[in-house]
Amino acid sequence: KLPLTVEEILNFGEGNRELFIKSSTYSIIPITVTEMGLTISWIFSSDPKSISFSVVYQESEETPLDQCKVLIPMTRCNSHKETIRGQVKVRNSGIYTLIFDNTFSRFISKRVFYHLTVERPVIYDGSDFP
Repeated sequence: KLPLTVEEILNFGEGNRELFIKSSTYSIIPITVTEMGLTISWIFSSDPKSISFSVVYQESEETPLDQCKVLIPMTRCNSHKETIRGQVKVRNSGIYTLIFDNTFSRFISKRVFYHLTVERPVIYDGSDFP
């Protein structure tokens, strides 16, 4: 579990982060978001083989798991062959959890190289209009 806030992601810089996921386990990256309208984007690849990926929304840490909303269903990604990109728009404050799942692999541990970004919406206020 690697909890992050929007501010921490904004300070990521350009470099990739790395997760080591043992066989038959999974890793999660919960991102706590308090402002609406943001876009959370990710890019990841895995080595040596594929990894499963999902995104789940939870209103708060107290929200029971059966009441969480699956935004991106668990999908097996050929992220060892191509870079996977995606994004989710923040419609409600809460916890957006990225799940990297290696439970299907009985013997092979994986490394996941990922990069996260958060974009705030550009709101035009007309201030540059003469």
